[in-house]
Amino acid sequence: MSSGDHDHDHDHPHGSDLSETQLRVRALETVLTEKGYIDPAALDRIVEAYETKIGPRNGARVVARAWTDPGFKAELLKDATAAVQTMGHVNRVGDHLIAVENTQARHNMIVCTLCSCYPWEMLGLPPVWYKSAAYRSRSVIDPRGVLKDFGVTLPEDTEIRVWDSTAETRFIVLPMRPAGTEGWSEEKLADLVTRDSMVGTGQPLRPGEPS
Repeated sequence: MSSGDHDHDHDHPHGSDLSETQLRVRALETVLTEKGYIDPAALDRIVEAYETKIGPRNGARVVARAWTDPGFKAELLKDATAAVQTMGHVNRVGDHLIAVENTQARHNMIVCTLCSCYPWEMLGLPPVWYKSAAYRSRSVIDPRGVLKDFGVTLPEDTEIRVWDSTAETRFIVLPMRPAGTEGWSEEKLADLVTRDSMVGTGQPLRPGEPS
């Protein structure tokens, strides 16, 4: 498992899984809700959209390009930062992006054991479960069991490698291309790429499988 130091701005107050900034946001949200300025249900729908649809779409397009363009795939695995920049994805997090490829022999899974470091520019907002203490600890101790909880069962001879994100290095999983997609366009292939498949806790959708 790869690991490293985390920035101090990811530190959490003693006894809380939330950072100081997150606690302030939570307090502000509570006040605005009490005054009737915001609707918590509407906020939840917006967050869900960014978590599952808007955010991960960037990463899905990168994966689809790698599935259809061997040259781009080679560059992505060699230097993901440079590769995604050719598609217009540039920010501070992207300066340290690493792509890891799933194969029949190896399955990769991403975690941040100390906090919630995550490739925002590729996958959007991190899901709640990614930031939970249970996922952060169990992914290292029992990755196969965690995958089973997510509905992913792998052959016993498939190696599972867990990558620990840091404040300076983020990861994206390049999942295996589903069978039966020969000749598909990048746009159509991108529709099969799920956020969880790029974290390693899920698989891409199969042709005809509902999203």
